[in-house]
Amino acid sequence: MRTSPQICKESGHIYFSHDDGVLRLLDQRLLPGREEYFSCADTQDAVYALKEMVVRGAPAIGVTAAWGCVLAASELLRRGADAAVDWENELEKLLEILADARPTAVNLVWSVKHMRGLWLSRVPDSLPRLLAVWKAEAARLQAEDIAVNKRMGAYGAECIDRGDTVMTHCNAGVLATAGYGTALGVIYAAHDQKKNIRVIANETRPFLQGARLTAYELKARGVPVTVACDNACALLMKRGMVQKVIVGADRIAANGDTANKIGTYGVALLAKAHKVPVYVAAPLSTIDRACPDGDAIPIETRPTHEVTHMGGSPVVPEDVPVYNFAFDVTPAELIAGIITEQGVLAPPYGRSIAEAFARAGADNP
Repeated sequence: MRTSPQICKESGHIYFSHDDGVLRLLDQRLLPGREEYFSCADTQDAVYALKEMVVRGAPAIGVTAAWGCVLAASELLRRGADAAVDWENELEKLLEILADARPTAVNLVWSVKHMRGLWLSRVPDSLPRLLAVWKAEAARLQAEDIAVNKRMGAYGAECIDRGDTVMTHCNAGVLATAGYGTALGVIYAAHDQKKNIRVIANETRPFLQGARLTAYELKARGVPVTVACDNACALLMKRGMVQKVIVGADRIAANGDTANKIGTYGVALLAKAHKVPVYVAAPLSTIDRACPDGDAIPIETRPTHEVTHMGGSPVVPEDVPVYNFAFDVTPAELIAGIITEQGVLAPPYGRSIAEAFARAGADNP
């Protein structure tokens, strides 16, 4: 199915059809060459989409997980499980499978816990009633994520000066969220303010999210973008071609240590050496206050074929082992500010994070 370039301007890459109860996800594995939707009819479809990177990016993963809960309830209804005495146990099993799809992005577990908590707090006495509650809540979370991103963009744009060239690593835009974006949301806001900015999108090996997705989004929005090899960062900074680094996050620990796409830590080290400030843009839901520091963040290991093959062709000799860590952790001391919907948090992050949650009246599960 072809989709409109408007996909890069607003929500639409995550779409739940109330007519047939199917979740449709723009298949990011095929971009930028093809724009096709992947259909999720049940829990296993949603888990596959999450594991295989049909959808990726912490906020988008969280929204997808919320709709995955809806799919789980619908799946049991189709099986006639609502008539069974133990439908709650069957649903718990499906939610556990969904929550275990990927380990690093905290939004996945947060979303499933949130939906489960809504179920247990209201104790709907039937699957149909629970399904109705969950559909409404998943839609609310999706709309809320877009609103949160826009608030972050407005705060983060103040960190960008006129004429800046901003480097970003991985994709943290519309495609990584319900819509608008975190790191790219900041860039979009600055661009809309006519700040005459440019962007360097690191290619982000091995999945090439920067080259395939970030450049795709920015081009569609009319934001000047240049793709750079990951190993060009030091040269670009030394030549004064980068004024700011802005990235997203998959999990932020209580002390501000931040897990993001593999390579972000290296970019941050280079930025420190060249006196380039690094900002992280992420909603409060990405902050895991139960996680004390970066050492406690689980790091996902991806399949080796993502490194050994490109376009289906081998690029590594057969039987040579590879490392394919999906994320690394950037220590808080390398981060100039964390951009949230509650403003730009400053060090020490343990205190500013706690204050942000207090202002929001929020509590991270």
